[in-house]
Amino acid sequence: MGIPFYSTNHKAAKTNIRDAILTGQAPDKGLYMPSNIPKLTDEELDSLRDKNYSEIAKIVTGKLLQEYVPEAVLIRLCDDAYDFEIPIEKVFDHNYLMRLDKGPTASFKDFAARLMARLMNYFLEQQGRRLLILTATSGDTGGAVSDAFYRQGNVDMVVLYPKDEISERQRKQMTTLGENVTAIGIDGKFDDCQAMVKGAFADPDLKSLNLSSANSINFARLLPQTVYYFYAYMKLTSTNNQRVIFSVPSGNFGDLMGGLIAYNMGLPVLKFIAAVNENDEFPKFLKTGEYQKISPSKNCLSSAMNVGHPSNLARLIDLYGGQMDELGNLNKKPDMKLLRKDIASISVSDEITKKTIKEVYETYN
Repeated sequence: MGIPFYSTNHKAAKTNIRDAILTGQAPDKGLYMPSNIPKLTDEELDSLRDKNYSEIAKIVTGKLLQEYVPEAVLIRLCDDAYDFEIPIEKVFDHNYLMRLDKGPTASFKDFAARLMARLMNYFLEQQGRRLLILTATSGDTGGAVSDAFYRQGNVDMVVLYPKDEISERQRKQMTTLGENVTAIGIDGKFDDCQAMVKGAFADPDLKSLNLSSANSINFARLLPQTVYYFYAYMKLTSTNNQRVIFSVPSGNFGDLMGGLIAYNMGLPVLKFIAAVNENDEFPKFLKTGEYQKISPSKNCLSSAMNVGHPSNLARLIDLYGGQMDELGNLNKKPDMKLLRKDIASISVSDEITKKTIKEVYETYN
């Protein structure tokens, strides 16, 4: 069975990684997490140093996929998903920028969506099944998952997006593909789209549709996001004794969770910085220990980060020993001391965002 997966609501039966990926969200509306996170040994970490991105992806994801994807198949899927360069550019001193905008839709979410689509299609081929993928987007996810699942033979794709809160480029990326991809604009905010998706999964009348999700509530979105943390670390360090700080732009916290899983797999990280826009519910939570989601979410320049209640927060809370339900109720506090040791968080206003973009562009080109 491999590593058992449980729901963060602890009311659904345990399952395996294949079924967790194909299901998306647990029947009790919780999010799937692995019962244990396998660690890479020092020797395995060292072996990554001379590997390219696809090879690192195969080794890291294989630790959790285990027997569900044969090695030869996983190599093929990773090679097909990651056929583009991932530059790491020095900005100044010991500060570097990992360019995750080199995929086909210029979004970092290409990295998660492309491998996720191929994994899901492989599992479905093995079972002779089709799935309807229903997903919500605040901007970047829609284009990335639409491109990733386009013409995957066992999947139909429906994307919900807030029609007044995404860019024209993002809209075109979703609405111009056709075939097995359908995009629907919603009068509302991203949180409304996300609520509709979660409601559909919980609706017994829709069970016959074989629904699943491509949002980061699906563990298949998190798994590939562990990889670029390993990749960056190997490119910027010479020994495993060096620890690094990752600053992570954060909305639904899928990217941050990918980093935290990498950390728990043995990646030497000193700290994560969760950078959010004016939707500052998480920095306030870290400071006070009291959680209050923002509803409706604030409409900021960084539209893909306009999230008033991160859908992966339940996983983060769970990882640190707490429990948060699907409504955002904090039923058990996590270990706040440990959480604050590993993660810092800051809210950045639109004004500072514009000022910083201008300064960085003019100073460092």
